[in-house]
Formats: sequence, C-alpha cells, structure tokens
Amino acid sequence: MTKEMLPDLLYGVLRDMGGHGSIIGICKRFWSKYENELKNSGDLFYTWQYDIRWAATALRKTGRMKDANLSPSGVWEII
Repeated sequence: MTKEMLPDLLYGVLRDMGGHGSIIGICKRFWSKYENELKNSGDLFYTWQYDIRWAATALRKTGRMKDANLSPSGVWEII
C-alpha cells in the first residue's frame, strides 16, 4: 500500500459505508479492512491517519467527495 493509493481506497470504504461517515468511523472501518496492508506499508503505517485526510482532500479536488462546507461537521460524504 502506498500514499498514492489512499484516495481510491478511501472512496471504496466510504462507498461501502453508504457514501458517508464520521471521520472516526471511517478510520475504524479503514483499519479493519486494511490492517495487514497498513502494517506492511513501511512509514505509511505511522502516518496513515494523517494521510487519510490528505486523501479526502484529493477526493474533493477531483470532485468525488463533497466539500467540507457542504457536509455536517466531522462527516465525509462522497458524491
């Protein structure tokens, strides 16, 4: 797993969660789905919770995720 893969993986997790979720809930689901890959990802293992926020920004920039101003506080939603 690499940082560059995170936007697509995050999108898939959000899709599996019905298109939206709290940041904590998303991180829990992401961990449960990708724990082994994260543990074997080198430095990403130590930074993935920061990098997942970068991935959300990347999804917003590509129009795949709602702008933070359009979602309730602490909730991420895909389009």
